[in-house]
Amino acid sequence: MQDILKQYETVTQADVKEWFFVGNVSDFPENSGACIKYKTKQIAVYNFTRTSQWYACQNLCPHKMEMVLSLGMIGDKDGIPKVACPMHKKNFSLKDGSNLGGEDLKIATYPVKIENGNVYIGFSD
Repeated sequence: MQDILKQYETVTQADVKEWFFVGNVSDFPENSGACIKYKTKQIAVYNFTRTSQWYACQNLCPHKMEMVLSLGMIGDKDGIPKVACPMHKKNFSLKDGSNLGGEDLKIATYPVKIENGNVYIGFSD
């Protein structure tokens, strides 16, 4: 299972080599998450309509290695947008992937851009 986790690495805007089309804005639930597949990766995509922001991260929870983060509750902690794993309640920053509980678990995050009503996620591979 650790091999699966190794395929997920944070991508910054500067590292993007491909903007991958994942759907139209209307395809994603408001203030919630959905899952898309890119090559062998499952990516959770979140449409924070309350703040007019979009976020993407690995769908794999690093705690118990389950593909569930797209089902997690989103919100914020001290102004940091976050997702809570629906199974284990671990909270992760959607900005940098850090564990907001101070644990040594983190998730990979990916840039999102919206153009003409289309949603794209940036990848470096």
